[in-house]
Amino acid sequence: MMLSQLTTAEHTHELLAFARGAALPTGGFGYLRSDGRVDTSVAVSTLITARMTYCMSIASVLASSPEGEAVRLRDEGAGIAEAAQLAEHGIRALSTLLRDTRNGGWVVDLGDEPDASDKRAYQTAFVVLAASTASRAHVPGAERLLVDVLSAVETHFWSERYGALIESWNADWTVREPYWGANANMHGVEALLAAHGATGDPLWLARATRIADTFIQQRARANNWMLAEHFADDWTPLPDYNIERPDDQFRPFGVTIGHLFEWSRLLLELGAAYPAGAAPAWLRECAEGLYATARRIGWSVDGAEGFVYTVDWVGEPVVRERLHWVVAEAIGAAATLHSVTGQESYLVDLRSWQSYAARYLLDREQGSWYHTLDAKNRPTDAVWSGKPDVYHALQAVLLGDLPVGPTLFDRLVTLSRNE
Repeated sequence: MMLSQLTTAEHTHELLAFARGAALPTGGFGYLRSDGRVDTSVAVSTLITARMTYCMSIASVLASSPEGEAVRLRDEGAGIAEAAQLAEHGIRALSTLLRDTRNGGWVVDLGDEPDASDKRAYQTAFVVLAASTASRAHVPGAERLLVDVLSAVETHFWSERYGALIESWNADWTVREPYWGANANMHGVEALLAAHGATGDPLWLARATRIADTFIQQRARANNWMLAEHFADDWTPLPDYNIERPDDQFRPFGVTIGHLFEWSRLLLELGAAYPAGAAPAWLRECAEGLYATARRIGWSVDGAEGFVYTVDWVGEPVVRERLHWVVAEAIGAAATLHSVTGQESYLVDLRSWQSYAARYLLDREQGSWYHTLDAKNRPTDAVWSGKPDVYHALQAVLLGDLPVGPTLFDRLVTLSRNE
């Protein structure tokens, strides 16, 4: 991948150099401001700590194993040399600091808000992702953490009846939120694929496939790929959910363009986890349908380059800000579809969106990617303030060059073996 004048290796180094500033001496990773300093007004959270731990685990593999040859990161560059120590730093925080030692599970954050001690599938999925990846990277403590978090998934979050993850519970697991959400379950697919890779247990692949079937094969396909994200307790769609707060960071109103791309990539990665010829055919069909829809209703639809954040149910833009993670997921989906199909159109899209990211999203003065641009592609704090983590940007940079595989870890390994 080439982002303007930056090679994959160079830009990966830059992202990781920026990210290492999030490590806190008191444990975990903090929320980064635009200048790369920790915003001390934001409580240490499970989400940011887990995402950064995942990134550092990937970086530790790039730095110290044969897989690193794939992107030429074996040299000790800024942000790479200490990746293994930072991954262990994150695993330690997820194993202690952010654990609810009284009730079990992982808190939302260490703040004093009433819901800070709630247990949420979204955050738990990222703990699974971090622990699974760190385990494969041989980070101390990761295997034990993975056993514990998968037990929590099995005990508290998995619904065998519905083939989905329960959204959230209160602190002591006595009150369940009467809501089913696509976002948490999408990251559940990502997490369970990682767990399958780390453990070899086919249960997690089967669970990931069921979640994808529940939300995409059964529901998104029936709605012409306009994925509904929000459902009541009885699975009645909630099309007006958050209509008064359409730019919510995690549960926005309408169709979320970036999630269509993210699901598209994940479905193809899910297919890659099966033995040759054994993957359900609908995985690729759905991936192509979601991608085509996201491209058609999301890209440059309001007079300027970039993807809008959300559209309504007839495809009209609602939140016109351009979020960095949406472009990152478009890059990942295009690269993966090109790897699977060989179709030139996906490569054209990939290069176009990489070029867009280079022109508008790279902050060449302070580092990392701007997290939000306005409708004219100018940096803004309208939806996301600062640059909390490098999870999406790092994946976009690496996925642009990788063959398909069940996880980013696997895709790096596959490339290394093929060279």
